[in-house]
Amino acid sequence: MTEIVKNSLVIRFIVCVYEGLRRFWRSSLLGRGWKGWHESWLQSNTKVHWENWCGMDDPAEHSVYAKFLRALEKLLQKVGEWLRCSLFYRIVIAVRDWYFRISEGSRILSAVNRLSLRRWLFLAFALYLPIEYALRDVLQISILASVWEEVFLMAGVALVLWRTMLKQSDGFRRATALETALLLYMAVGLLLMMLNRPFPGIAWAGYRAQVEYILWFFILLRLIDDEQDAKTLLFGFAAVVLVLALHGIYQYIAAVPIPDSWVTKTEAGVRTRVFSLTGSPNIFGSLLLMAAPTAAAGIYYFKNGWMKFLSLCATGVICLSILFTFSRGSWVGLIVAIVLFSLFMDKRLIGLMGIAMAGVVALVPSITSRLTYLMTPEYKVASEVGGRALRWETGRALLHENHPWLGFGLGRFGGAVAMNNQVLDKTDEFEYFYMDNYYLKTLVEMGYLGIIFYIVALIAFAVMALRAIHACNEGRAYGLADDALTRNDGNLKCLAAGLFAGMAGVLVHCYFENIFEEPYMMAYFWGLAACLQRLGAVSKERSRT
Repeated sequence: MTEIVKNSLVIRFIVCVYEGLRRFWRSSLLGRGWKGWHESWLQSNTKVHWENWCGMDDPAEHSVYAKFLRALEKLLQKVGEWLRCSLFYRIVIAVRDWYFRISEGSRILSAVNRLSLRRWLFLAFALYLPIEYALRDVLQISILASVWEEVFLMAGVALVLWRTMLKQSDGFRRATALETALLLYMAVGLLLMMLNRPFPGIAWAGYRAQVEYILWFFILLRLIDDEQDAKTLLFGFAAVVLVLALHGIYQYIAAVPIPDSWVTKTEAGVRTRVFSLTGSPNIFGSLLLMAAPTAAAGIYYFKNGWMKFLSLCATGVICLSILFTFSRGSWVGLIVAIVLFSLFMDKRLIGLMGIAMAGVVALVPSITSRLTYLMTPEYKVASEVGGRALRWETGRALLHENHPWLGFGLGRFGGAVAMNNQVLDKTDEFEYFYMDNYYLKTLVEMGYLGIIFYIVALIAFAVMALRAIHACNEGRAYGLADDALTRNDGNLKCLAAGLFAGMAGVLVHCYFENIFEEPYMMAYFWGLAACLQRLGAVSKERSRT
């Protein structure tokens, strides 16, 4: 099968293009300059300082917070000793043993039992969006749809506590700088909610929307124990997004009807914009963007040539679906993600991206018109009258008219909570709308104090990601040339780089849209952040042993 893949027309064409780019790069002035700089970098003190910084232990591991977690872990383990003697525990064990006895003769149940409970939770997390869609839009069970996310969170917390009490894992004691930054942000949000709440119910709903789904970082950080756990979550997520991408391509072929507001009359040729289960092409584009570099990482990660080929096809499908969303913000995010992934894995991929972009612009008029519309006077007028420029200016004015440091109030303007609770009357100077910029929306609702701590958390995320990628760099990454399709390269660096690239692209997209207003987007982002953190930690533990 490997030989069939290697000798296929598609792979030979890609290898030919790749080799041509490599020869062109090596002979170009820019390529020779880069080579000289790279050789100087390898001999520089800056490289030594950079590697020392990346290789530092997380300062939170030796903090008061870490000591608190270890003390709490000991307390939970003492509770676990009591639990083992309780009737409840004996009933649970009896039910478990009974289940395993009846499942021995069943092929389906035997297959289910091959995965541990926590890995089934990882798969359920990867299916977050389809589950939400099924409950809210298909089954339309209002009670279950309104509480299932909290029940799911509590199930994750319960699993963490259960494993800690029974000494099945030492994950509870894991303390990270990113976790402490997130706790500070959540504490500041709680303070702002108490100080600035003319409508307490709305303030609480706004606070919940801002921080609830960040809790998935804390849960998954303590449930992911090894590389296989991380891969179950990561590839499960990528597989779900791949299916949604195929659905998006189907929507484009079928030319599903869309609201007139999604395109303007000047954007000729845009017959539809795909959205799959999300209901929004912008949100769908961001979801695809988060998964695209992970799919590309599979080309470098998998040992089997067939799996490499499937990863290549999956990457193409996801990128094609991103194009069909016609979401300019996700296109910008995708460019950022490709550049970051290329810098970590293979800088010649930037050239491939340039060729692909030129081909798309030249051959697809609908995309060209969507891009060129940004440079027209009509777009400027539309933006100033009812578009982003007007919305952003209104948001800034609203902030400074109230409490610049405390904000207008959580849940009161710029997001879904405010749109669902329009308690203020509409006037000539004021009306409710989405801010179309998650950072500005956070600034307006939480003031300078809130946005500062949110940015600190994002900086902590970036630092964690760079150190995780450095820790995962245990071997060289291979491209598509030569015999790369059959090399045994289980390097985790490509997975970590793919995760970071996709998530960085989403953060860029947040400048143009309220991406994290969707619960599943915030849950996916911070859940994958925990996966990235654990990839680095697992690699560091492996290198020490």
